[in-house]
Amino acid sequence: ANAVRRILLSDVPTMAIEKVHIYQNTSIMQDEVLAHRLGLIPLKADPRLFKWKEPDAKDEGTEEDTLEFFLSTKCKRNPLRNEAGEGPYVEHHVYTKQIQWVPNGSQAEKMAAPGPVEDDILINKMRPGHEMEFKLFAVKGLGRDHAKFSPVATTFYRLLPQITIIKDVFDNDALRLQKCFSPGVVELEPTEDGRKKAVVVNARYDSCSRNVYRHNDLKECVVLEKIKDHFIFNVESTGAIKPTEMVPMAMQILIEKCDLYLQEIDDENK
Repeated sequence: ANAVRRILLSDVPTMAIEKVHIYQNTSIMQDEVLAHRLGLIPLKADPRLFKWKEPDAKDEGTEEDTLEFFLSTKCKRNPLRNEAGEGPYVEHHVYTKQIQWVPNGSQAEKMAAPGPVEDDILINKMRPGHEMEFKLFAVKGLGRDHAKFSPVATTFYRLLPQITIIKDVFDNDALRLQKCFSPGVVELEPTEDGRKKAVVVNARYDSCSRNVYRHNDLKECVVLEKIKDHFIFNVESTGAIKPTEMVPMAMQILIEKCDLYLQEIDDENK
């Protein structure tokens, strides 16, 4: 399970901006800081459509290994600034929606328009006279080389909790027991004699707080365990690849790694 988590973080490839050609930057943000910010913008582009770029290849690359983008903007004073609802400047905030894809070769026929996963990611703030003009080149990479290539914002797992009530708990005691767990774990079920009995409805919601051990009379009524072979994964994508696609990709990479080392063992034993 942890191998899958680590592969999701570092071995599932994505596309990210690797090279930035800066033709004009008169904003207050330094060139290297801007290039770093641009590199961290997640891109919606299927990495399976691209080859790995050779280390000594030109920045422009080829249509098979590189995506090219263009960003050009200049801040000006708003001629309508004295009218109601108008701001003093035009294009003073630079967002990812201003990044334009430049198809290379037959890329436009092979893929839907790639670009930033969100249009409203703020890149820079400018004032009149400030100007930016860039060419951006995105390549395929791995999170183990740089975090910008990692397809997940976070991924973690936990074991499925198992909660067993071994002694019946009623009324006020049942209400106290219910409050010891996250909402939805324990509910109060009416009995035939008009009382309320605590029952476990969905242990999956439990956050393992162990608050029940604060009550000496209740801790003897419950057994808290975890199912050792049932993992609950949480995969939060950056938007570049859907989690439903990312997890099978991680599984396949794990299988390939296992096959590689099994082959190494077989070769050693010959």
